[in-house]
Amino acid sequence: MKTTWNFSVAVVALLAAAIAYAQTPEVALNFVPSQTDVDFTLGDVLHTVHGNFKLKSGQIEFTPATSAIQGKIVVDATSGNSGSPGRDRKMHKDILESARYSEVTFRPDRVEGNVAAQGKSTVQVHGMFGIHGAEHDITVPAEIELDAEHWTLSVHFVVPYVKWGLKDPSTFILRVAKTVDIDLRASGQNPWIARR
Repeated sequence: MKTTWNFSVAVVALLAAAIAYAQTPEVALNFVPSQTDVDFTLGDVLHTVHGNFKLKSGQIEFTPATSAIQGKIVVDATSGNSGSPGRDRKMHKDILESARYSEVTFRPDRVEGNVAAQGKSTVQVHGMFGIHGAEHDITVPAEIELDAEHWTLSVHFVVPYVKWGLKDPSTFILRVAKTVDIDLRASGQNPWIARR
């Protein structure tokens, strides 16, 4: 009798877990340009350059229970602005070649770590980073906070742009870092959607 009872309890628990899994909602992060900041920091021997880019579009969907993720973030490469017209002309013409390569993209394909349904979570997001006509494997640390009606996301990572084939802007006199730091901060409403 005890064995039958234990088996029944196990079956019920398994069914409950399967039902809960099937009903697990997906998270939809719909990026809005006015609520998204994309900042860059580039060091040189004289001072540190700070600037920003504008978001063109972005939507990411993932299921916390399975870490499945898909979507795309698109940044307008032509919008890069460091506050110096001369430096920005050089950046767009010689480095980014933004007239030809007008978008910088990120396509996530895997989440490493657990995302809590409520509160803050820190995870690693793997995906493909597209710049200057090529895509590169990259894993970025991300902090996400979810509640019933709102979400926020913060990402910081380093782009080795010279290693990835972009021109080194350094000269004999001015030495510039061969990597650039990127900080993306975004927020939005109603993150939870029904599972399809």
